[in-house]
Amino acid sequence: MTTAVELGLDVGATLTKIALVRRRSDALPAFELLPSADLARVAERLAALDPVLVGVTGGGAQRLTSLLRCKIRHASEFEAWGAGATLLLRTAPDGPAADGRFLLVSLGTGTSILLVDRGKTTRVGGTALGGGTLVGLGAALTGVDFAELCALAERGNSASVDLRVSDIYGPDQIPLAGDLTAANFGKLARGPRTGSPAEQSEQELADRAAGLMRLVGENVALICAGLSAATGARQVVYGGSTLRGNDPLARVLSEVTKMCGLQACFLPHGGFAGALGALELARAGEGSLT
Repeated sequence: MTTAVELGLDVGATLTKIALVRRRSDALPAFELLPSADLARVAERLAALDPVLVGVTGGGAQRLTSLLRCKIRHASEFEAWGAGATLLLRTAPDGPAADGRFLLVSLGTGTSILLVDRGKTTRVGGTALGGGTLVGLGAALTGVDFAELCALAERGNSASVDLRVSDIYGPDQIPLAGDLTAANFGKLARGPRTGSPAEQSEQELADRAAGLMRLVGENVALICAGLSAATGARQVVYGGSTLRGNDPLARVLSEVTKMCGLQACFLPHGGFAGALGALELARAGEGSLT
């Protein structure tokens, strides 16, 4: 007998995240990624799986629905993220209690910051800085794709492109730590680092990649610190496809979050929180049915 399949999908601007659960199985969900630019391919994959239940969320959900013949339930993106994160936190070491209060950060093409408070999820802020920034500026500054950018950043030194406090002030001139960033990429217009990626050495490209991770990571974490003060949430949970294979960004987020006196936690399989939450809400019969 074929095991029935249930699916949750988060159709983002760049990637479609799929959470696949087989009924009557103790196995953990399986996760898949497909490009949102080719929704016909996503629809073909769903047809091949022949699911008995589909929950969908994300900005491209309506466009995908027009290609499907099966019944699906649409979930609010923010509610889906909250529900999925609550499930994933059960396996996260040192994470906040799922029924507590914490900030949930969805690092996708852009970044949304949600407050999860005793099961209720509300969007409280965000920024246009996110994975789209890394892909777009990464191509312009280094000429490589996302995966190569992450690998480059591992070998880079952001201090070579960023202007630090110590580059402007001498010791004891200002009550700020010298290694704090004064201006992201403030050194890029100085000296031989100007010019196209083809004119740069491998190390110079790596420094640019590291600087880009710091630009996004510092600003996302600092926005979270401000929202923490406004909401009283002292724990920040990070997830989203931008963190997939991206240890350099995770390190910056962790460093700055802790520097601000907050606890940082990274969701296991955090890019699939929305997909998993969409399935969970569909199981509960929530959301509109089409």
